[in-house]
Amino acid sequence: MNIREINEMSDQDFANCLGKVFEDSPWVAVKAAQFRPYPSLDALHQRMVEIVSNAPEEEKLELIRIHPNLGDNIQMSEDSVREQQGAGLKNLSEEEFASFQSLNERYTKKFGFPFIFAVKGKYKDDIHEALKERVDNSETEEFDKALSEIYKIARFRLQDKLMA
Repeated sequence: MNIREINEMSDQDFANCLGKVFEDSPWVAVKAAQFRPYPSLDALHQRMVEIVSNAPEEEKLELIRIHPNLGDNIQMSEDSVREQQGAGLKNLSEEEFASFQSLNERYTKKFGFPFIFAVKGKYKDDIHEALKERVDNSETEEFDKALSEIYKIARFRLQDKLMA
């Protein structure tokens, strides 16, 4: 699929195709469909980021909260499963799993949302280290960082869709 094909889709097909780019948040794609045509993947991604950036804080928080905890053995989107497998998070030792669980619990208790990290191209040790460091950040820092990481994840997912 390419950007031309994306531009030519019906609004419904556009939303169905890109509705999971931002983890199970099709409202981003629904709004982005209204701004077509897009000259490039970069322009599409930038518009989607702007849509999220301009959303009310409650919607941003909901978007953050919909993401799964990294390293958890729970039901999650196909994209999340694939991304976590690539980073080695689906093959944790018991000790690694316990450490991720403990840090995730501490993080979620402190911030009220899961730790978000764009795992593509990273390994479990990178992610674990980032989680250990970021759990001590302020709530404002982490809210902004979570959104920044979500934007990276969305970029990777768009690239995967449009380069397939």
